[in-house]
Amino acid sequence: MPFLQTEAIIPLPREEVFPFFALAENLEKITPDSLKFEILTPLPIEMEEGVLIDYRLRIGGIPQSWQTLISRWDPPFQFVDEQMKGPYRKWVHTHTFRECDAGTEMTDRVEYELPFGPLGKIAHPIIRRQLRKIFTHRNAVIGDFFTIPKSSGIVRGPIVFG
Repeated sequence: MPFLQTEAIIPLPREEVFPFFALAENLEKITPDSLKFEILTPLPIEMEEGVLIDYRLRIGGIPQSWQTLISRWDPPFQFVDEQMKGPYRKWVHTHTFRECDAGTEMTDRVEYELPFGPLGKIAHPIIRRQLRKIFTHRNAVIGDFFTIPKSSGIVRGPIVFG
């Protein structure tokens, strides 16, 4: 199954980093404006295993509905959201937060499958490019939401596809 993985080291303790990503409404803040991403589920959302969240976004200008299930909730270490309805055949996004000497290592791993069989395989390079843009944007802006000393910034790793 195709996947993407990216890491960032945020120079703050995990107890300060995890809560930002645990607030569903912050996903709107770190998603590129071009996707016109909107959470439809009434806010605030009490995050826990089993919660369903509905979204609307535009992919290539085409409106899409998306619903995810929080299938694992283990604060402040990890949570997993899985697409229940949406543009992918399968989407499992694992968010992991690990303490390290420099602060918190945050890892995003998305395992995904495209719909439409052979047509999905043809479209895969385009989708991979879109995912790279989304996660590059996300990694670029997350530092704007934390108070980080000027002497230390967020260290961003590459976005790896497999």
